[in-house]
Amino acid sequence: MAGEILKATFETLYMILVSGFLATLFGIPLGVALFLLSRSKKWRRLYIVFDLLVNVFRSIPFIILVLLLIPVTKNVMGTIIGPNAAIFNLTIAAIPFMARLSENSFNGVPRGIIDSSDSMGLNRWQFIFRVLIPETLPEQIGNITVLLINLVTYTAIAGAVGAGGLGQLAINYGYYRFQWDVVLYAVIVLVSISQVLQFTGGRLSRLLRR
Repeated sequence: MAGEILKATFETLYMILVSGFLATLFGIPLGVALFLLSRSKKWRRLYIVFDLLVNVFRSIPFIILVLLLIPVTKNVMGTIIGPNAAIFNLTIAAIPFMARLSENSFNGVPRGIIDSSDSMGLNRWQFIFRVLIPETLPEQIGNITVLLINLVTYTAIAGAVGAGGLGQLAINYGYYRFQWDVVLYAVIVLVSISQVLQFTGGRLSRLLRR
């Protein structure tokens, strides 16, 4: 039993960290695109499309999204169960979430800084990497922290559809076998992971603000 508990814990951490990394890798650039498109009259219609897509995907409950993605997950990952299949679903759900958080952070950049960068003649890439990202880095760390904590919850939900990890462990032993000590362990570990992520992310964000 101890081996199964340890395996489930590592599966949960694996799903959180890999999907969090991928969601950050694709979510922040999408947030940059949303921010830049929103400031351009020429690309306003494209912004409306992307904005709608982000809102739609963010509005779908995760368990429903997993069911909708079954054919895609099967084709891409070759299976619909296990941690790797769950990572695909978690990433798809988390990218729009991260993109919206990032866009909101970019919208908080003072207008004077943006105007100064325009007057300096920075091109788009220089503006992104010299102004936009550095100015919002502490907030982005906070966004990543929120993202990872949400993924902790999502991994538990994914356990209901065969993703593995602590969510599936709790269902298999708690719901089906009434071993509530296993459920309690799963809850304690999931809460502990969230607290560690919150402490680490908050600490790093404060250090960057200094």
